[in-house]
Amino acid sequence: MFDYFDIHSHLYFPDFDADRVDEIEKLKENKIAAITVGTDLQSSQKAIALADARNNLFATVGQHPGEVTTDSKIDDISSIFEKLAENKKVVAVGECGLDYFRMDKNDTELKNIQKRIFEKHIELALKLDKPLMLHIRPQKGTMDAYHDALEILENYGGNNYGGNASVRELHRGEASVKLRGNAHFFVGDLDVLQRFLALGFTISFTGVITFTHDYDEVIRQVPLEMIMSETDAPLVAPVPYRGKRNSPLYVPEVVKKIVELRGEDFEVVRKQMVENALRVFSISS
Repeated sequence: MFDYFDIHSHLYFPDFDADRVDEIEKLKENKIAAITVGTDLQSSQKAIALADARNNLFATVGQHPGEVTTDSKIDDISSIFEKLAENKKVVAVGECGLDYFRMDKNDTELKNIQKRIFEKHIELALKLDKPLMLHIRPQKGTMDAYHDALEILENYGGNNYGGNASVRELHRGEASVKLRGNAHFFVGDLDVLQRFLALGFTISFTGVITFTHDYDEVIRQVPLEMIMSETDAPLVAPVPYRGKRNSPLYVPEVVKKIVELRGEDFEVVRKQMVENALRVFSISS
C-alpha cells in the first residue's frame, strides 16, 4: 500500500502554498503516506481538509505546547478539539505535550498551564481511544520536559487509565482503553527511551539524524517495532537537502540513515516502519 510513511508533517504551512497540490500528487506517485499534524484549532481544521478524500494523507488535532500562554483556557481543550478528533481521518490527538525550550526555568506558572492542557489532551485521547502525538522539547542540556511529561503519562499508567483515579472513575465500565502514542522528533537519552518503551510508546526521528550523531546510540538501541520515520516538514530538511524546504518526499533519507546506523537489511527496516505506523495509528492497510 505504502512504501514509506512520514508520521509527522505540516503540509498546510504557507511554505507549500505555491505547489501544495503538486507536492501531494508526488507523494501519491511515490507511495508515500503522511500525517499532517495540527498545532491549534485552525491548523487542525486545515490538516483534516487536506486529509479528506486522499487515501495517503491523515491528520491529527491538538494544541502545540509552544502556543500555550498564561491566558490559555485549560477547560476549552475538549470542547475545541473533540468534534474534530472524531473525524475518521484523524488518527491521533496532538501535537501536544510540554515545550520548555525557550522558557525561563523558573516560570512555574506557564509550566503548570502546559501540564494541565497536556492532561486534557491525554483525557481526550483516552475518551476517543486514539493515540497521542507528543511534542516534548526540553531546555538545552537537560531532559526536564521529558521527565515532567513522563511523570504525567506514568500517572495515567499507560493502560486502563492507570494511576489517575478520577479518569478511571469517569470511564468505569467501559471496555479497556490503552493510553498510547508516539514521541515525535525524539531528542531524549537512553533512560527517557526506556521509560517511553515501558509505557508502550513509540518514538520517531527527523532528518536531523542525517547531520548529527547525538541520537545514534538511541537509534541502535530502540526495538525496530517501536521506531518510526518523520520529516516535520517544512522544517529540518535532511542531507542532501539541507537549507531547502523540507517535504514528506524526503522521508526515505531518514529511513536510509536509520538503516545505516542499525546495520540491518534495508527492506526489512523500510517495511517494518510502515507497519509500525499502520499499527500505532490504527490505519487499515
